[in-house]
Amino acid sequence: MQPMMRSGRLLASAIALVQALPAYAEEADRRRWLAGDHHVHSIYSARYEADPEHPERLPDPVIGGDSSHTIRQNAEMARRFGLDWMVATDHGGPGHSALNHDRAWPDVVAARRAVPDIVLFYGMEFDVPGGEHASLILPTDQAERATLCDIESRFGKREAFPADPSRNTKARMIEALRYMAALPVPPVLIANHPSRTATGYGEWGQHTPAEYQAWQKAAPGVVAGMEGAPGHQAARPEAGEDKAHGSRGLYGGFPTMGGFDQMVARLGGAWDALLGKGLHWTITANSDSHGHWREGGADFWPGEYSKTWVFAEANASDILDGLRKGRVFVTTGDLVERLDVTAAVVGPAPSRAAAMGETLAVRGGDELDITIRFRPARAANAGGQVPKVDHIDLIAGGASGVDADGNGSTRIVRRFKSRDFRTDGEDVLVSHRIKVPKGTTYLRVRGTNTEQGEPEPDIAGEDPWRDLWFYSNPVYLSDTW
Repeated sequence: MQPMMRSGRLLASAIALVQALPAYAEEADRRRWLAGDHHVHSIYSARYEADPEHPERLPDPVIGGDSSHTIRQNAEMARRFGLDWMVATDHGGPGHSALNHDRAWPDVVAARRAVPDIVLFYGMEFDVPGGEHASLILPTDQAERATLCDIESRFGKREAFPADPSRNTKARMIEALRYMAALPVPPVLIANHPSRTATGYGEWGQHTPAEYQAWQKAAPGVVAGMEGAPGHQAARPEAGEDKAHGSRGLYGGFPTMGGFDQMVARLGGAWDALLGKGLHWTITANSDSHGHWREGGADFWPGEYSKTWVFAEANASDILDGLRKGRVFVTTGDLVERLDVTAAVVGPAPSRAAAMGETLAVRGGDELDITIRFRPARAANAGGQVPKVDHIDLIAGGASGVDADGNGSTRIVRRFKSRDFRTDGEDVLVSHRIKVPKGTTYLRVRGTNTEQGEPEPDIAGEDPWRDLWFYSNPVYLSDTW
């Protein structure tokens, strides 16, 4: 068969597959790609100062101590920069659960009324016992206010006054997760800036892949994954107080790579290790907005630079379902506005097929048609540029060692350049047929506007708008029938 004819048939097959795939056809009238941000701070990320004359008294919170933005202002800016959903996530301190309950909650309710076209979740940046932080997202129901107060008051490591060291242990975090999992309607938890405390490349700080594995084992319906692209992407050396505060993400030990945490950016690294251990582990992106760079801060507004896209109905319940199940892709700089990755077993129709977050049953020797559909940027982003995709990588991986921090089976199956792109209306399609190698357990995709073969460590002061990436979450493969 001539190459041109074969390419044409593969493309026709790919278009037919995408049109027939249940997740994108039968549910197309209900689900669509919705952009959001799960990590946004407000005036209720307070600062706490002890009374020097009465150090035994609970410190009063200094409202606006860590962010001057109101919850409504954050929601309005999220809407301005194209978001469909947002989570209010203020971190804690002594007695912060009462501040969240008494003052942040009414502001969430008011912001929901003022900005009704944003699905606004109530949550917090949970002060992880024995670690750093995680976005805790409450289901939207009548119990959300009381539930968050209950979780924070019981388990927030900084909640107690005087400080209680017994609240700040990794065992306590497992206890907290089991408690959350047992709630009538469990929340969703996403680990924030996972290796911000790392001391070098391939080294870890307060959190390791094995610890994240233990988290999900303790609460599989709660722990969805981790930030792939952390916030604070607008940090600049001239505004920084130290090395960390002048670097993208405020990563002072080892830098981000293409704006992404090394756990994700490193091919065959920690994320691939978790996937290779059989975890359904979803990555996200967010602003971690405290102070905008125009105000002297290190941040972009929600949605201004990073977006987490969830394939869901425009309601809180299905957005959380999408986060739990990995119907998610992430992008920086609005490099793409849509990304669909599908895999189908070659054979008589109807073919077995799966999309991001789904599991495809395969047998040894099966051939797969892989289809990647993306919608490139059509207008200038907030940085004033219309970015273009330079190349896309199709990545596959298999099982990794039980205690491994990496996955040596991870590989690039194929790199697609612009010559491989085919237009389909507003979208671009690329397709590839592979015979499933024995032991392959997942497929994922990444792309960039750079010519970098692998994401390079970020340099303090670089322009983040010129170093853009997008990542799909995996399509999982299983040979268990």
